[in-house]
Amino acid sequence: MRLRPGLVADYRSDVAIFRSNVQRFWFAVLMVAVVVLGLGGTLPLIPGLVDFSLSGDLLLIAVSAAFASIGAIGLNIVTGFAGQVSLGHAFFLGVGAFTGAVLGGTEVTRQVVDLSTGQFVERTLVVGYRLDLIIWLPAAGLAAALMGLIVAPVAFRLRGLYLAFVTLGLVFIGDHVFREASILTGGVGVGRPAGVPSLLGFRFDQDGDVFGVFLQKEQKLFFLGVALLVVLGFVARNLARSRVGRALAAIRDRDIAAEMMGIPLARYKMIAFVVSSFYAGVAGALLYSAIGHLEPGTFNLLLSIEFIAMVLIGGVSTVSGSIMGAVFITFLPKMVKWLAGISLFGFDVFGFISDSPSGGFVNLPQMELLLFGGLIVLFLILEPLGLYGIWIRIRNYFKAWPFSY
Repeated sequence: MRLRPGLVADYRSDVAIFRSNVQRFWFAVLMVAVVVLGLGGTLPLIPGLVDFSLSGDLLLIAVSAAFASIGAIGLNIVTGFAGQVSLGHAFFLGVGAFTGAVLGGTEVTRQVVDLSTGQFVERTLVVGYRLDLIIWLPAAGLAAALMGLIVAPVAFRLRGLYLAFVTLGLVFIGDHVFREASILTGGVGVGRPAGVPSLLGFRFDQDGDVFGVFLQKEQKLFFLGVALLVVLGFVARNLARSRVGRALAAIRDRDIAAEMMGIPLARYKMIAFVVSSFYAGVAGALLYSAIGHLEPGTFNLLLSIEFIAMVLIGGVSTVSGSIMGAVFITFLPKMVKWLAGISLFGFDVFGFISDSPSGGFVNLPQMELLLFGGLIVLFLILEPLGLYGIWIRIRNYFKAWPFSY
């Protein structure tokens, strides 16, 4: 409403992506800041005291955060919007990653001796078709969505703990299949090349000029990740405000009441699983395309728990919370390393954290696990809405200032 942007007077305004011009303005500011950081610029967090830039390995971590955000949004669709607990996200990430690797990766061959003839022959170790990104990326999402469609008839008959165990079984089934299908995955401990991020001849994995501006490969991948994240984020946001999203919210809050109102539970739960799996497949293909290599043992239960932590810490049922949680979890190892190096007046504040695997009270990987588990517990108890809830509290405080009581 004009002059009162916080007042919602009709349903269309309530479900709008941007409720006011102020929100549109700050979204534009955020996009400008992201572009500046991607181009190697510096932003003042605290003017004159603290500056921030994506330099060195921070840019590669930011690329992983952008791609992981897509997967976190997908998990939030089925877990947050639909209320269906899923522990099998790693399986769908793996399906997408290996589909992208087979279609977009390179073939690996080796000269071996044919025992019958004694001659050297060329043997294919890993298949790869080197297709374009415009083909293998949607195919990775569709392959994962197909797996979600196959699982959905079993999943929508269950809920709660039983559904969690069914989806947990997918992780172990996928782990076995990925390890045994060596012609597709490369086998345990070996792996295979990931899909090559080449769009119509434009290589995202190589340095080069873009519109007269020289960009490193990490910068190209960063802008690719941001562009896809914005598009898929808006798609998820529109899904949440559509008829499907309202039906999923009703099922999440009280499925029996939703069914009595005429909402077909099976259909909408299936939609949630399929869309969530599609997002996971796209995220898996992109994540390992940026790394350049993937190994079957990566897609285990720990990976599923990491994505669940992204949703819980970021904020359930919110697209923005999914992105916040993914960025936080992805940057957590870097933050722990930064904490270990803090000194005040020559005294190591966190001196008990050691860089050496065998030294100190705890080493860096152990501290990451402690923070990882502790933060999940703290957010579940103290702030169920996660980082998004904290942001809402801060925003509302300053909107009402100086009458913030």
